[in-house]
Amino acid sequence: MGLKTGDKLRCSSSVAAAARSRLKPWLLRATMTVVLWTCVLQLTAVGNTWGPRVLKGWPSCRTAREAAAAAAVTTTQLAMPEPVVAKAVLPPKKFMGIYRNNGYLMVSCNGGLNQMRAAICDMVAIARYLNVTLVVPELDKTSFWNDPSEFQDIFDVEHFITSLRDEVRILRELPPRVKRRVELGMFHTMPPISWSDISYYHNQILPLIRKYKVLHLNRTDARLANNGLPLEIQKLRCRVNYGALKFTSQIEELGKRVIRMLRQNGPFLVLHLRYEMDMLAFSGCTEGCTPKEAEELTRMRYAYPWWKEKVINSFAKRKDGLCPLTPEEVALVLRALDIDRSMQIYIAAGEIYGGKRRMASLTSAYPNVVRKETLLEPSDLMFFQNHSSQMAALDYLVSLESDVFVPTYDGNMAKVVEGHRRYMGFKKTILLDRKIIVELVDQYYSGSLRWDEFSSLIKSVHANRMGAAVTRTVIPDRPKEEDYFYANPQECLRDPNLLQTL
Repeated sequence: MGLKTGDKLRCSSSVAAAARSRLKPWLLRATMTVVLWTCVLQLTAVGNTWGPRVLKGWPSCRTAREAAAAAAVTTTQLAMPEPVVAKAVLPPKKFMGIYRNNGYLMVSCNGGLNQMRAAICDMVAIARYLNVTLVVPELDKTSFWNDPSEFQDIFDVEHFITSLRDEVRILRELPPRVKRRVELGMFHTMPPISWSDISYYHNQILPLIRKYKVLHLNRTDARLANNGLPLEIQKLRCRVNYGALKFTSQIEELGKRVIRMLRQNGPFLVLHLRYEMDMLAFSGCTEGCTPKEAEELTRMRYAYPWWKEKVINSFAKRKDGLCPLTPEEVALVLRALDIDRSMQIYIAAGEIYGGKRRMASLTSAYPNVVRKETLLEPSDLMFFQNHSSQMAALDYLVSLESDVFVPTYDGNMAKVVEGHRRYMGFKKTILLDRKIIVELVDQYYSGSLRWDEFSSLIKSVHANRMGAAVTRTVIPDRPKEEDYFYANPQECLRDPNLLQTL
Protein backbone atom coordinates (compact mmCIF):
# COMPACT_ATOMS: atom_id res chain seq x y z
CA MET A 1 0.00 0.00 0.00
CA GLY A 2 2.90 2.37 0.93
CA LEU A 3 4.55 1.75 -2.39
CA LYS A 4 1.43 2.56 -4.24
CA THR A 5 0.97 5.77 -2.28
CA GLY A 6 4.57 6.85 -3.07
CA ASP A 7 4.04 6.09 -6.69
CA LYS A 8 0.95 8.26 -6.67
CA LEU A 9 2.85 11.13 -5.05
CA ARG A 10 5.68 10.86 -7.55
CA CYS A 11 3.12 10.77 -10.39
CA SER A 12 1.29 13.83 -9.03
CA SER A 13 4.59 15.75 -8.76
CA SER A 14 5.46 14.91 -12.36
CA VAL A 15 2.03 16.06 -13.60
CA ALA A 16 2.29 19.30 -11.65
CA ALA A 17 5.75 19.97 -13.03
CA ALA A 18 4.55 19.35 -16.57
CA ALA A 19 1.58 21.65 -16.04
CA ARG A 20 3.87 24.39 -14.71
CA SER A 21 6.15 24.05 -17.71
CA ARG A 22 3.18 24.45 -20.07
CA LEU A 23 1.80 27.34 -18.05
CA LYS A 24 4.96 29.50 -18.32
CA PRO A 25 4.77 30.06 -22.14
CA TRP A 26 1.04 30.74 -21.90
CA LEU A 27 1.56 33.32 -19.17
CA LEU A 28 4.36 34.87 -21.19
CA ARG A 29 2.15 35.14 -24.27
CA ALA A 30 -0.73 36.56 -22.21
CA THR A 31 1.56 39.13 -20.59
CA MET A 32 3.02 40.18 -23.95
CA THR A 33 -0.49 40.50 -25.42
CA VAL A 34 -1.58 42.80 -22.59
CA VAL A 35 1.57 44.90 -22.98
CA LEU A 36 1.10 45.19 -26.76
CA TRP A 37 -2.56 46.17 -26.47
CA THR A 38 -1.63 48.76 -23.86
CA CYS A 39 0.90 50.22 -26.29
CA VAL A 40 -1.67 50.27 -29.08
CA LEU A 41 -4.20 52.09 -26.91
CA GLN A 42 -1.59 54.63 -25.84
CA LEU A 43 -0.52 55.24 -29.43
CA THR A 44 -4.15 55.62 -30.50
CA ALA A 45 -4.70 58.24 -27.81
CA VAL A 46 -1.58 60.08 -28.90
CA GLY A 47 -2.65 59.78 -32.54
CA ASN A 48 -6.05 61.33 -31.83
CA THR A 49 -4.36 64.25 -30.12
CA TRP A 50 -1.35 64.79 -32.36
CA GLY A 51 -2.10 62.70 -35.46
CA PRO A 52 -3.62 65.43 -37.61
CA ARG A 53 -0.58 67.60 -36.93
CA VAL A 54 2.35 65.18 -36.65
CA LEU A 55 1.33 61.84 -38.13
CA LYS A 56 -0.85 63.00 -41.01
CA GLY A 57 1.07 66.11 -41.97
CA TRP A 58 -1.68 68.75 -41.68
CA PRO A 59 -3.53 70.67 -38.93
CA SER A 60 -6.57 69.06 -37.37
CA CYS A 61 -9.63 70.79 -38.76
CA ARG A 62 -12.51 68.38 -38.38
CA THR A 63 -15.34 70.11 -36.65
CA ALA A 64 -18.06 68.58 -34.51
CA ARG A 65 -20.50 69.30 -37.30
CA GLU A 66 -18.46 67.22 -39.77
CA ALA A 67 -18.09 64.40 -37.25
CA ALA A 68 -21.85 64.31 -36.73
CA ALA A 69 -22.41 64.29 -40.50
CA ALA A 70 -19.96 61.42 -40.91
CA ALA A 71 -21.69 59.47 -38.13
CA ALA A 72 -25.04 60.02 -39.83
CA VAL A 73 -23.68 58.76 -43.14
CA THR A 74 -22.26 55.66 -41.42
CA THR A 75 -25.61 54.96 -39.75
CA THR A 76 -27.38 55.26 -43.08
CA GLN A 77 -24.95 52.89 -44.76
CA LEU A 78 -25.38 50.29 -42.03
CA ALA A 79 -29.13 50.43 -42.43
CA MET A 80 -28.98 49.77 -46.17
CA PRO A 81 -29.77 46.22 -47.29
CA GLU A 82 -26.98 46.20 -49.89
CA PRO A 83 -23.39 45.76 -48.71
CA VAL A 84 -21.32 48.94 -48.77
CA VAL A 85 -17.56 48.75 -49.17
CA ALA A 86 -16.00 51.56 -47.17
CA LYS A 87 -13.33 53.48 -49.04
CA ALA A 88 -10.12 54.03 -47.13
CA VAL A 89 -9.66 57.65 -46.08
CA LEU A 90 -6.27 58.70 -47.37
CA PRO A 91 -4.46 62.01 -47.22
CA PRO A 92 -4.40 63.76 -50.59
CA LYS A 93 -1.87 62.48 -53.06
CA LYS A 94 0.60 64.93 -54.49
CA PHE A 95 1.85 65.17 -58.02
CA MET A 96 5.33 64.97 -56.51
CA GLY A 97 6.71 64.80 -52.99
CA ILE A 98 4.95 64.32 -49.64
CA TYR A 99 1.69 66.09 -48.89
CA ARG A 100 1.97 69.02 -46.53
CA ASN A 101 -0.85 71.44 -45.81
CA ASN A 102 0.29 74.95 -46.66
CA GLY A 103 -2.79 76.79 -45.40
CA TYR A 104 -6.42 77.47 -46.19
CA LEU A 105 -8.09 78.73 -49.36
CA MET A 106 -11.45 80.51 -49.26
CA VAL A 107 -13.15 81.42 -52.54
CA SER A 108 -16.16 83.55 -53.45
CA CYS A 109 -17.51 82.60 -56.87
CA ASN A 110 -19.06 85.20 -59.15
CA GLY A 111 -21.55 84.95 -62.00
CA GLY A 112 -24.31 82.52 -62.92
CA LEU A 113 -24.49 78.80 -62.19
CA ASN A 114 -22.25 77.53 -64.96
CA GLN A 115 -19.64 80.24 -64.61
CA MET A 116 -19.45 79.31 -60.92
CA ARG A 117 -19.40 75.60 -61.79
CA ALA A 118 -16.30 75.99 -63.94
CA ALA A 119 -14.70 78.21 -61.30
CA ILE A 120 -15.22 75.58 -58.60
CA CYS A 121 -13.42 73.03 -60.78
CA ASP A 122 -10.53 75.46 -61.21
CA MET A 123 -10.29 76.23 -57.50
CA VAL A 124 -10.20 72.53 -56.56
CA ALA A 125 -7.36 71.97 -59.03
CA ILE A 126 -5.45 74.99 -57.69
CA ALA A 127 -5.93 73.89 -54.07
CA ARG A 128 -4.73 70.42 -54.99
CA TYR A 129 -1.62 71.68 -56.73
CA LEU A 130 -0.71 74.11 -53.92
CA ASN A 131 -1.37 71.59 -51.13
CA VAL A 132 -3.89 73.80 -49.35
CA THR A 133 -7.15 73.01 -47.61
CA LEU A 134 -10.14 74.31 -49.56
CA VAL A 135 -13.22 75.63 -47.78
CA VAL A 136 -16.51 74.82 -49.58
CA PRO A 137 -16.89 77.71 -52.07
CA GLU A 138 -19.28 80.57 -51.45
CA LEU A 139 -21.73 81.22 -54.30
CA ASP A 140 -22.56 84.62 -55.77
CA LYS A 141 -25.58 86.28 -54.13
CA THR A 142 -25.10 89.83 -55.40
CA SER A 143 -25.18 89.45 -59.18
CA PHE A 144 -28.06 90.40 -61.46
CA TRP A 145 -29.99 87.25 -60.53
CA ASN A 146 -29.80 87.98 -56.78
CA ASP A 147 -30.00 84.26 -55.95
CA PRO A 148 -29.56 83.55 -52.19
CA SER A 149 -28.73 79.85 -52.78
CA GLU A 150 -25.84 78.37 -50.81
CA PHE A 151 -23.54 75.67 -52.19
CA GLN A 152 -25.48 72.93 -50.41
CA ASP A 153 -28.77 74.19 -51.90
CA ILE A 154 -27.54 73.31 -55.40
CA PHE A 155 -24.82 70.69 -55.02
CA ASP A 156 -24.54 67.58 -52.87
CA VAL A 157 -21.90 68.96 -50.51
CA GLU A 158 -21.16 65.64 -48.78
CA HIS A 159 -20.55 63.94 -52.12
CA PHE A 160 -18.37 66.87 -53.20
CA ILE A 161 -16.13 66.51 -50.15
CA THR A 162 -15.91 62.73 -49.92
CA SER A 163 -15.50 62.03 -53.65
CA LEU A 164 -12.38 64.21 -53.73
CA ARG A 165 -10.85 63.27 -50.39
CA ASP A 166 -8.06 61.29 -52.03
CA GLU A 167 -7.06 64.40 -53.99
CA VAL A 168 -7.68 67.49 -51.87
CA ARG A 169 -8.84 68.27 -48.36
CA ILE A 170 -12.14 70.17 -48.35
CA LEU A 171 -13.93 71.53 -45.27
CA ARG A 172 -17.44 72.89 -44.87
CA GLU A 173 -16.05 75.74 -42.80
CA LEU A 174 -12.80 76.85 -41.24
CA PRO A 175 -11.71 75.23 -37.96
CA PRO A 176 -12.63 77.37 -34.91
CA ARG A 177 -9.09 78.58 -34.23
CA VAL A 178 -8.56 79.58 -37.87
CA LYS A 179 -12.03 81.10 -38.08
CA ARG A 180 -11.14 83.38 -35.17
CA ARG A 181 -8.11 84.61 -37.11
CA VAL A 182 -10.34 85.49 -40.06
CA GLU A 183 -12.82 87.27 -37.81
CA LEU A 184 -9.93 89.36 -36.49
CA GLY A 185 -8.95 90.25 -40.07
CA MET A 186 -5.80 88.11 -40.02
CA PHE A 187 -6.06 86.95 -43.64
CA HIS A 188 -5.48 88.25 -47.15
CA THR A 189 -8.12 88.79 -49.86
CA MET A 190 -7.55 89.44 -53.57
CA PRO A 191 -8.72 88.59 -57.10
CA PRO A 192 -6.30 86.33 -59.01
CA ILE A 193 -5.22 87.34 -62.51
CA SER A 194 -7.44 85.95 -65.29
CA TRP A 195 -6.27 83.07 -67.49
CA SER A 196 -3.18 82.44 -65.33
CA ASP A 197 -1.07 79.33 -65.72
CA ILE A 198 -0.10 77.19 -62.75
CA SER A 199 3.29 78.92 -62.29
CA TYR A 200 1.45 82.12 -61.32
CA TYR A 201 -0.30 80.29 -58.50
CA HIS A 202 2.92 78.61 -57.39
CA ASN A 203 5.07 81.76 -57.51
CA GLN A 204 2.57 84.48 -56.55
CA ILE A 205 -0.32 82.89 -54.65
CA LEU A 206 1.41 80.16 -52.62
CA PRO A 207 3.78 82.59 -50.83
CA LEU A 208 0.75 84.65 -49.77
CA ILE A 209 -0.96 81.57 -48.36
CA ARG A 210 2.16 80.63 -46.42
CA LYS A 211 2.46 84.17 -45.10
CA TYR A 212 -1.16 84.73 -44.07
CA LYS A 213 -2.22 81.07 -43.56
CA VAL A 214 -5.64 81.99 -44.99
CA LEU A 215 -6.17 83.45 -48.46
CA HIS A 216 -9.53 84.58 -49.84
CA LEU A 217 -9.95 84.77 -53.63
CA ASN A 218 -12.88 87.12 -54.21
CA ARG A 219 -13.24 86.51 -57.96
CA THR A 220 -12.99 83.14 -59.66
CA ASP A 221 -14.25 83.49 -63.25
CA ALA A 222 -11.73 82.30 -65.85
CA ARG A 223 -8.78 82.50 -63.46
CA LEU A 224 -7.02 79.38 -64.78
CA ALA A 225 -5.64 78.97 -68.30
CA ASN A 226 -7.26 76.72 -70.88
CA ASN A 227 -4.00 75.22 -72.05
CA GLY A 228 -0.40 74.65 -71.05
CA LEU A 229 -1.29 72.98 -67.74
CA PRO A 230 -0.06 69.61 -66.40
CA LEU A 231 -2.22 66.69 -67.56
CA GLU A 232 -3.04 65.82 -63.93
CA ILE A 233 -4.62 69.24 -63.41
CA GLN A 234 -6.71 69.02 -66.58
CA LYS A 235 -7.99 65.59 -65.58
CA LEU A 236 -8.78 66.79 -62.07
CA ARG A 237 -10.84 69.66 -63.51
CA CYS A 238 -12.85 67.03 -65.37
CA ARG A 239 -13.16 64.78 -62.33
CA VAL A 240 -14.66 67.65 -60.35
CA ASN A 241 -16.99 68.75 -63.16
CA TYR A 242 -18.31 65.35 -64.19
CA GLY A 243 -18.07 63.46 -60.91
CA ALA A 244 -17.86 65.59 -57.79
CA LEU A 245 -20.33 68.34 -58.71
CA LYS A 246 -23.54 66.39 -58.33
CA PHE A 247 -26.78 68.30 -57.87
CA THR A 248 -28.89 67.81 -54.75
CA SER A 249 -31.31 64.87 -54.74
CA GLN A 250 -34.26 67.28 -54.98
CA ILE A 251 -32.91 68.85 -58.19
CA GLU A 252 -31.83 65.48 -59.62
CA GLU A 253 -35.23 63.87 -59.05
CA LEU A 254 -37.16 66.77 -60.55
CA GLY A 255 -34.83 66.79 -63.55
CA LYS A 256 -35.44 63.08 -64.08
CA ARG A 257 -39.19 63.66 -63.96
CA VAL A 258 -38.99 66.29 -66.70
CA ILE A 259 -36.82 64.00 -68.84
CA ARG A 260 -39.27 61.09 -68.40
CA MET A 261 -42.19 63.32 -69.41
CA LEU A 262 -40.36 64.39 -72.56
CA ARG A 263 -39.22 60.86 -73.43
CA GLN A 264 -42.79 59.59 -73.26
CA ASN A 265 -43.56 61.73 -76.30
CA GLY A 266 -40.51 60.79 -78.33
CA PRO A 267 -37.19 62.54 -79.05
CA PHE A 268 -36.65 66.12 -77.93
CA LEU A 269 -34.37 69.03 -78.75
CA VAL A 270 -33.19 71.46 -76.09
CA LEU A 271 -32.98 75.03 -77.32
CA HIS A 272 -30.86 77.25 -75.09
CA LEU A 273 -32.61 80.40 -76.29
CA ARG A 274 -30.54 83.10 -74.63
CA TYR A 275 -33.01 85.87 -75.31
CA GLU A 276 -33.73 87.08 -71.78
CA MET A 277 -33.84 90.72 -70.76
CA ASP A 278 -30.51 90.69 -68.90
CA MET A 279 -28.62 89.21 -71.86
CA LEU A 280 -30.05 91.74 -74.31
CA ALA A 281 -29.31 94.64 -71.98
CA PHE A 282 -25.76 93.43 -71.33
CA SER A 283 -24.97 92.75 -74.98
CA GLY A 284 -26.78 95.82 -76.33
CA CYS A 285 -28.54 93.71 -78.96
CA THR A 286 -31.96 95.05 -79.90
CA GLU A 287 -32.75 93.34 -83.23
CA GLY A 288 -36.53 93.05 -83.55
CA CYS A 289 -37.23 95.12 -80.43
CA THR A 290 -39.55 98.10 -80.40
CA PRO A 291 -38.06 101.57 -79.66
CA LYS A 292 -39.62 101.40 -76.21
CA GLU A 293 -38.02 98.02 -75.53
CA ALA A 294 -34.64 99.24 -76.80
CA GLU A 295 -34.83 102.21 -74.44
CA GLU A 296 -35.74 99.93 -71.52
CA LEU A 297 -32.74 97.69 -72.25
CA THR A 298 -30.40 100.70 -72.40
CA ARG A 299 -31.65 101.99 -69.04
CA MET A 300 -31.03 98.58 -67.53
CA ARG A 301 -27.48 98.45 -68.91
CA TYR A 302 -26.64 101.80 -67.31
CA ALA A 303 -28.16 100.67 -64.01
CA TYR A 304 -25.47 98.03 -63.48
CA PRO A 305 -22.06 99.68 -63.01
CA TRP A 306 -20.13 96.41 -63.39
CA TRP A 307 -21.40 96.10 -66.98
CA LYS A 308 -18.55 98.14 -68.40
CA GLU A 309 -19.69 98.58 -72.02
CA LYS A 310 -22.44 101.21 -72.18
CA VAL A 311 -22.55 102.66 -75.70
CA ILE A 312 -23.20 99.77 -78.09
CA ASN A 313 -23.98 99.70 -81.81
CA SER A 314 -26.52 96.88 -82.02
CA PHE A 315 -26.48 96.73 -85.84
CA ALA A 316 -22.68 96.37 -86.08
CA LYS A 317 -22.53 93.88 -83.23
CA ARG A 318 -25.16 91.68 -84.82
CA LYS A 319 -23.31 91.74 -88.17
CA ASP A 320 -20.17 90.53 -86.38
CA GLY A 321 -22.07 87.56 -84.96
CA LEU A 322 -21.81 88.86 -81.39
CA CYS A 323 -25.52 88.94 -80.60
CA PRO A 324 -27.72 86.06 -79.43
CA LEU A 325 -29.96 84.85 -82.24
CA THR A 326 -33.55 86.04 -82.11
CA PRO A 327 -36.44 83.56 -81.85
CA GLU A 328 -37.36 84.43 -85.45
CA GLU A 329 -33.84 83.67 -86.71
CA VAL A 330 -33.77 80.41 -84.75
CA ALA A 331 -37.05 79.25 -86.30
CA LEU A 332 -35.60 79.76 -89.79
CA VAL A 333 -32.37 77.90 -88.95
CA LEU A 334 -34.14 74.87 -87.42
CA ARG A 335 -36.38 74.61 -90.48
CA ALA A 336 -33.36 74.94 -92.79
CA LEU A 337 -31.64 72.09 -90.92
CA ASP A 338 -34.72 69.91 -91.53
CA ILE A 339 -35.59 69.56 -87.84
CA ASP A 340 -38.92 67.72 -87.90
CA ARG A 341 -41.94 69.92 -87.23
CA SER A 342 -43.25 67.40 -84.69
CA MET A 343 -40.02 67.50 -82.64
CA GLN A 344 -40.46 68.59 -79.03
CA ILE A 345 -38.55 71.81 -78.43
CA TYR A 346 -37.66 72.33 -74.77
CA ILE A 347 -36.71 75.94 -74.01
CA ALA A 348 -33.83 75.99 -71.53
CA ALA A 349 -33.90 79.64 -70.54
CA GLY A 350 -35.59 82.21 -68.37
CA GLU A 351 -38.43 84.43 -69.50
CA ILE A 352 -38.08 85.35 -73.19
CA TYR A 353 -38.01 89.11 -73.68
CA GLY A 354 -41.03 90.22 -75.66
CA GLY A 355 -43.04 87.16 -74.64
CA LYS A 356 -45.52 85.58 -77.03
CA ARG A 357 -44.98 88.25 -79.68
CA ARG A 358 -41.33 87.28 -80.11
CA MET A 359 -42.01 83.54 -79.79
CA ALA A 360 -44.79 83.51 -82.42
CA SER A 361 -42.55 82.50 -85.35
CA LEU A 362 -40.96 79.66 -83.40
CA THR A 363 -44.21 78.25 -81.99
CA SER A 364 -45.82 78.48 -85.43
CA ALA A 365 -43.01 76.45 -87.01
CA TYR A 366 -42.79 74.02 -84.06
CA PRO A 367 -46.08 73.60 -82.16
CA ASN A 368 -44.54 71.32 -79.50
CA VAL A 369 -42.56 74.02 -77.73
CA VAL A 370 -42.43 73.35 -73.98
CA ARG A 371 -40.55 74.52 -70.92
CA LYS A 372 -40.30 73.35 -67.33
CA GLU A 373 -43.05 75.75 -66.27
CA THR A 374 -45.50 74.13 -68.73
CA LEU A 375 -44.53 70.54 -67.95
CA LEU A 376 -44.56 70.80 -64.16
CA GLU A 377 -47.14 71.98 -61.68
CA PRO A 378 -46.54 75.29 -59.87
CA SER A 379 -46.20 73.35 -56.64
CA ASP A 380 -43.27 71.38 -58.14
CA LEU A 381 -41.35 74.58 -58.74
CA MET A 382 -42.44 76.39 -55.59
CA PHE A 383 -39.13 75.86 -53.80
CA PHE A 384 -37.17 76.96 -56.88
CA GLN A 385 -38.87 80.34 -57.29
CA ASN A 386 -36.45 83.28 -56.99
CA HIS A 387 -33.57 80.81 -57.12
CA SER A 388 -32.34 81.20 -60.68
CA SER A 389 -29.32 78.94 -60.19
CA GLN A 390 -31.53 76.05 -59.07
CA MET A 391 -33.79 76.63 -62.08
CA ALA A 392 -30.70 76.65 -64.30
CA ALA A 393 -29.60 73.36 -62.73
CA LEU A 394 -32.86 71.75 -63.91
CA ASP A 395 -32.27 73.02 -67.43
CA TYR A 396 -28.70 71.73 -67.28
CA LEU A 397 -29.85 68.18 -66.50
CA VAL A 398 -32.46 68.20 -69.27
CA SER A 399 -29.92 69.63 -71.73
CA LEU A 400 -27.47 66.81 -71.03
CA GLU A 401 -30.06 64.13 -71.81
CA SER A 402 -31.58 65.70 -74.92
CA ASP A 403 -31.29 64.12 -78.35
CA VAL A 404 -30.06 67.44 -79.74
CA PHE A 405 -28.74 70.52 -77.94
CA VAL A 406 -28.81 73.89 -79.72
CA PRO A 407 -27.39 76.97 -77.98
CA THR A 408 -28.15 80.30 -79.61
CA TYR A 409 -25.32 82.17 -77.88
CA ASP A 410 -21.94 81.02 -76.59
CA GLY A 411 -22.45 81.85 -72.94
CA ASN A 412 -21.26 79.79 -69.99
CA MET A 413 -24.13 77.29 -69.99
CA ALA A 414 -23.77 76.70 -73.73
CA LYS A 415 -20.05 76.00 -73.38
CA VAL A 416 -20.17 73.85 -70.25
CA VAL A 417 -23.08 71.73 -71.55
CA GLU A 418 -21.28 71.35 -74.90
CA GLY A 419 -18.20 69.98 -73.14
CA HIS A 420 -20.24 67.71 -70.87
CA ARG A 421 -22.05 66.23 -73.88
CA ARG A 422 -18.69 65.58 -75.56
CA TYR A 423 -17.59 63.77 -72.41
CA MET A 424 -20.79 61.69 -72.51
CA GLY A 425 -19.89 60.34 -75.94
CA PHE A 426 -20.03 63.28 -78.36
CA LYS A 427 -23.81 63.72 -78.16
CA LYS A 428 -25.22 65.88 -80.96
CA THR A 429 -24.74 69.57 -80.24
CA ILE A 430 -25.39 72.01 -83.07
CA LEU A 431 -22.95 74.90 -82.73
CA LEU A 432 -24.52 77.74 -84.68
CA ASP A 433 -22.28 80.09 -86.64
CA ARG A 434 -24.10 83.32 -85.83
CA LYS A 435 -22.10 85.59 -88.12
CA ILE A 436 -22.85 83.53 -91.22
CA ILE A 437 -26.44 82.86 -90.13
CA VAL A 438 -27.17 86.60 -89.78
CA GLU A 439 -25.75 87.26 -93.25
CA LEU A 440 -27.80 84.44 -94.83
CA VAL A 441 -30.99 85.41 -92.97
CA ASP A 442 -30.71 89.00 -94.21
CA GLN A 443 -30.17 87.77 -97.77
CA TYR A 444 -33.19 85.48 -97.49
CA TYR A 445 -35.38 88.27 -96.11
CA SER A 446 -34.21 90.63 -98.88
CA GLY A 447 -35.18 88.07 -101.54
CA SER A 448 -31.65 87.51 -102.84
CA LEU A 449 -31.73 83.87 -101.66
CA ARG A 450 -34.46 81.32 -102.38
CA TRP A 451 -35.51 79.00 -99.55
CA ASP A 452 -33.78 75.96 -101.04
CA GLU A 453 -30.54 77.95 -101.44
CA PHE A 454 -30.80 79.28 -97.90
CA SER A 455 -31.42 75.78 -96.48
CA SER A 456 -28.58 74.25 -98.46
CA LEU A 457 -26.11 76.88 -97.28
CA ILE A 458 -27.17 76.55 -93.63
CA LYS A 459 -26.65 72.77 -93.81
CA SER A 460 -23.28 73.17 -95.48
CA VAL A 461 -22.03 75.67 -92.90
CA HIS A 462 -23.00 73.41 -89.97
CA ALA A 463 -22.02 70.01 -91.38
CA ASN A 464 -18.91 69.96 -89.19
CA ARG A 465 -20.40 71.82 -86.23
CA MET A 466 -22.32 68.99 -84.57
CA GLY A 467 -20.25 68.43 -81.42
CA ALA A 468 -17.91 65.83 -82.90
CA ALA A 469 -14.38 65.30 -81.62
CA VAL A 470 -12.03 68.12 -82.61
CA THR A 471 -8.75 69.45 -81.27
CA ARG A 472 -9.10 72.49 -79.04
CA THR A 473 -7.88 75.65 -80.74
CA VAL A 474 -5.00 77.36 -78.93
CA ILE A 475 -4.25 81.06 -79.46
CA PRO A 476 -1.18 82.12 -77.44
CA ASP A 477 -1.59 85.43 -75.55
CA ARG A 478 -5.28 85.64 -76.54
CA PRO A 479 -7.06 83.18 -74.21
CA LYS A 480 -10.47 84.84 -74.59
CA GLU A 481 -10.45 84.04 -78.30
CA GLU A 482 -9.30 80.42 -78.10
CA ASP A 483 -11.49 77.39 -77.38
CA TYR A 484 -12.68 77.19 -73.79
CA PHE A 485 -11.39 74.19 -71.85
CA TYR A 486 -14.83 73.28 -70.49
CA ALA A 487 -16.37 73.35 -73.98
CA ASN A 488 -13.85 70.80 -75.25
CA PRO A 489 -12.00 68.98 -72.44
CA GLN A 490 -10.05 66.86 -74.90
CA GLU A 491 -7.62 65.55 -72.24
CA CYS A 492 -10.54 63.76 -70.57
CA LEU A 493 -12.42 62.36 -73.57
CA ARG A 494 -12.67 58.60 -73.69
CA ASP A 495 -11.30 58.10 -77.19
CA PRO A 496 -8.63 60.71 -77.92
CA ASN A 497 -7.93 58.98 -81.24
CA LEU A 498 -11.15 60.53 -82.56
CA LEU A 499 -9.73 64.04 -82.25
CA GLN A 500 -9.31 65.86 -85.52
CA THR A 501 -7.92 69.27 -86.37
CA LEU A 502 -10.29 71.42 -88.38
